[in-house]
Amino acid sequence: MKRFAFFILFLLVTTKLLAVDAVETLQNGIKVHPKTGAAKTIEINVINSQIIRVQASPQNKIPQVKSLCVLPGLQSNAAFKVTQNASFAQLSTQDITVKISLVSGQISFTDRAGKVLLQETKRTFSPIAVDNDKGYTFQQVFTGIPGEAIYGLGQHQSDDFNYKHKSEDLFQYNTKVSVPFIMSTKNYGILWDNYSQSKYGDPRDYKDLNQFTLFNKNGKQGALTATYTNKGSAAIVRQESAIDYENLTTVKKFPVNFNFNNGAVVWEGSILPNNTDIYKFSLYYAGYTKVWLDGKLVVPERWRTSWNPNTFRFSFPLTKGKRSKIKLEWKPDGGVSYVGLKALSSSPIEKNGNISFWSEMGDKMDYYFVAGKNMDEVISGYRTLTGKASIMPIWAMGFWQSRERYKTQDELLNVVNEYRKRKIPLDNIVLDWSYWPENAWGSHQFDLKRFPDAKGMVDSVHQENAHIMISVWPKFYTTTKHFKQFSDKGWMYMQAVQDSIRDWIGEGYVGSFYDAYNPDAQKLFWKQMKDNLYVKGIDAWWMDASEPNIRDCTDMDYRKKLCGPTALGSSTKYFNAYALMNANAIYNGQREADHNKRVFLLTRSGFAGLQRYSTATWSGDIASRWEDLKAQIPAGLNFAMSGIPFWTMDIGGFCVEKRYGDSQLLFDKTGKETEDLKEWRELNLRWFQFGAFCPLFRSHGQFPYREIYNLAPEGHPVYKSLVYYDELRYRLMPYIYSLAGMAYHKDYTLMRSLAMDYAADQKTYTISDQFLFGSGLMVSPVYNYKARSREVYFPAGNPWYDFYSGKQIEGGRKLSIEAPLERIPLFVPGGAILPVGEVMQYSSEKKADDIEIRVYKGKDGKFSLYEDEGNNYDYEKGAFSTIDFEYLNDQDKLTIHKRKGSFNGMLSNRTFRIVIIGKNNKQEQVVRYNGNEIAIKF
Repeated sequence: MKRFAFFILFLLVTTKLLAVDAVETLQNGIKVHPKTGAAKTIEINVINSQIIRVQASPQNKIPQVKSLCVLPGLQSNAAFKVTQNASFAQLSTQDITVKISLVSGQISFTDRAGKVLLQETKRTFSPIAVDNDKGYTFQQVFTGIPGEAIYGLGQHQSDDFNYKHKSEDLFQYNTKVSVPFIMSTKNYGILWDNYSQSKYGDPRDYKDLNQFTLFNKNGKQGALTATYTNKGSAAIVRQESAIDYENLTTVKKFPVNFNFNNGAVVWEGSILPNNTDIYKFSLYYAGYTKVWLDGKLVVPERWRTSWNPNTFRFSFPLTKGKRSKIKLEWKPDGGVSYVGLKALSSSPIEKNGNISFWSEMGDKMDYYFVAGKNMDEVISGYRTLTGKASIMPIWAMGFWQSRERYKTQDELLNVVNEYRKRKIPLDNIVLDWSYWPENAWGSHQFDLKRFPDAKGMVDSVHQENAHIMISVWPKFYTTTKHFKQFSDKGWMYMQAVQDSIRDWIGEGYVGSFYDAYNPDAQKLFWKQMKDNLYVKGIDAWWMDASEPNIRDCTDMDYRKKLCGPTALGSSTKYFNAYALMNANAIYNGQREADHNKRVFLLTRSGFAGLQRYSTATWSGDIASRWEDLKAQIPAGLNFAMSGIPFWTMDIGGFCVEKRYGDSQLLFDKTGKETEDLKEWRELNLRWFQFGAFCPLFRSHGQFPYREIYNLAPEGHPVYKSLVYYDELRYRLMPYIYSLAGMAYHKDYTLMRSLAMDYAADQKTYTISDQFLFGSGLMVSPVYNYKARSREVYFPAGNPWYDFYSGKQIEGGRKLSIEAPLERIPLFVPGGAILPVGEVMQYSSEKKADDIEIRVYKGKDGKFSLYEDEGNNYDYEKGAFSTIDFEYLNDQDKLTIHKRKGSFNGMLSNRTFRIVIIGKNNKQEQVVRYNGNEIAIKF
């Protein structure tokens, strides 16, 4: 008995010693060597009481690799406590407890109340080598929380919103911006610090349709029937086991004589699955496309231009042993065009509502868990890690006019002059690509035949109190001096040059992109821009094709060859962060050249941390279609909830169907509206109404021209409404610029899902076609042709007011709301305080010395009016002011608090025209304000 007791004691002591050996306490966390599991070493670091870093490696030590997106040198002063037993180690801060199994290495995160927020399950590593670069492919799966919604991941075009039970492929491409950050309605987020192609959710690739048993249209087993028709030619009928024509390589499988300009294809037959399941389908399309399953039109007609395909996903239930008819109709729209249809069985990850990140290549697994009391705090944690959002110059909050493209300086100046002559507000004009000589892309030189005096052009824009943004690509023709400056140093991606890839300009020219991962190459890129463009007075930079997009429509493997190797390693490992590196080049370059002039960049791609470089993103070369208009709403919302606050799109869409170009010509000749022209005008107006309430307000696209006066003649209802919303944007400038100030000072998000402010109402979680612009405006875009009403959900717990009429609506219900052509449904929650100024022709035309302050009754409310000098970085040194407004609903009392702070040019005295709006009444009072507190009782 004594021997047995001694043996038990020996085992307990030994187990305890082994546990102690397995855990090492660090200055900022712990290091653990689990007994089993994929990771031999796991390090948990405290960033602050709400942010935890997790690193895992199959090696005995954690590789030290500099992060590209997380700020260096983050130092934590947060206290934490470490405890352990034979099975677990536990690290606790004031707000989070992290528990790790000493056996498996699995980690769980709980809040102060002990509620589990996130828990690891499966973790895998497998070695990968690309060229001379070695690393690991890895995946981390977490159990999610039932009932939560998941947002973020950047900006994608499949009209997805809540990513719970969904998946997304994370890579950069034109119209697709991948940011590896998610946020839950349960108030936590995950920043996945990896730069390779990654996948959220299901890591599997979609498979060809031959995963099913296929039958042609006559019922014969083996393939689908593909019928190719060309105008004036006999039909070609083939039996095909896959619809896979998605890139420049696979389109070679089309019949040799198939004419994309006048052709059409129909694939039809039946599919027989091996299992009963809800299958996921991925449609890749350019041209006009429709899909039917079992006679049901599951994909109504969608269109994209031939050179820029899109992906649309849908699900459909299939039954084992039962054939389902399938039909895909496709009509290319000129030029080489692309189409594909693939499928996947449902994933356990998606079914279970789990969260998963998979990355193709990295030195280690590295992620950050971010907690908060609400979703705004989670985004604040993300910016603690990746950098604060700069305040954009105030003029960037105004209206921008752009076109693809202004071909001469006279064209550009005439547009600015026309806006001023018509008294239509404008702050920025954009000079798109190809202002250089045809054979000199990357020279940053102007074609003197078309732009004989670029400096004079810029000066003329400035004399009209407008600003000018110019397109700069990281692309260089081999014949330019700038290319040679890079190539001589080994700072160019040379695969495109070696393969003699010619672009689409003129006879076609050979060129490539510079390596933005090289710090010295970044400095050279900025120097070339500064010496040739900045000296002319250019105000802002449009960084196009920053994915980088060296060649359209290549397969993924070849894209990676074209984009590397980088200075840091293979393009496989560093595939997604190019836009971040490129933005770093210009931001730091300009701040060094002029430390107090606000930098402003617009880029077609992005990555985590982009906001710290005063950079916004637009949604790429989207189509001028109603379905694309609708898809921009969740795309913009998810991008904003990825932590990057400034986003915009091509109002009206970039790529245009031929019918709209034809209708514009008919209108010019006959003076009458065709049906296509009516739709074109309505599409642009509805898009413009939506765009007026986005963080940045910018019209752009191909022909027909997008200037307000080119969209409709003066006096036309469309013209009047376009001008109304442009003017309203400027009337709301005190509100909008205050939101921009909050983005910096309080880590605020301007474009907000309803769930961000009304998380207690779970009906808001899946509403993807309404949003909040700040907390004071609820925007409900109209995205169907000829729609004159739409359903609007009013979140519970709040009364709501129609912005135009002041009519009150109770929350917690869905209503059909009138939406006449001239108006977008727009609502204000009870408790909102909206500062509304005068109409201005440009953002700095008038000082805000006379502002209407609208107060909406029904709840207590607060608003902070933020002001600074608007164009420099003195706000970083404390040169700004705030005036806090506070409304107490029960007392019907508004307090205007004492002004805080000051800056050069600040108004000492001003007039506030207070308007209190209630259910059945409106009261007004004029207040003279000198910076001291005033209380107003109604």
